[in-house]
Amino acid sequence: MTTIDSTGRPFTRTTVELVALAAISVASAADAQSANVNIPASGDAAKGKVLYQACAACHSIDENDIGPKHRGVFGRQAGSVADYNYSPALKRSGITWDDATLDRWLVNPSSLVPGTKMFFKIDDAQGRADVIAYLKQQK
Repeated sequence: MTTIDSTGRPFTRTTVELVALAAISVASAADAQSANVNIPASGDAAKGKVLYQACAACHSIDENDIGPKHRGVFGRQAGSVADYNYSPALKRSGITWDDATLDRWLVNPSSLVPGTKMFFKIDDAQGRADVIAYLKQQK
C-alpha cells in the first residue's frame, strides 16, 4: 500500500520517516515546555536588566504599580507584598518564587495560575533565565 500526501504524490520512505521524526520533535518540545525542563543552565543578569525594561511597563523594582514591586521577589511567597492588590488566584497559589517557578510563570502566567492578572510572557528560554538572574540580584 502506498501512502499519498495531500497533493496526491506518494510519500517515500524517507518522507514518512521525516514526518514521523518531526511529529516526535513537536511532541517532545510540547512536553518539555509543559514540564518546563527548558531552563538554561545560567542567566546573564546584565542582559536581564536590559530585558527587564519590557517588564517595567507594569512593574518596578521598588514600587508597586500595575504589578507588584520586584525587589526581593526571589524566595518570596507569591501574593505576599502587603500593599499590593493581588488576584485571589495568585494569593492562594502557594507558590514560592525560585528559578523553576519564575521560569514557568514567565512561560505562561495564566497556565501556571489560572485567574491571575498577569498576561506578559517571555518566549525565549535564555531571555527568561537572564531576567530571573537579574531579579535574583534585586534583594
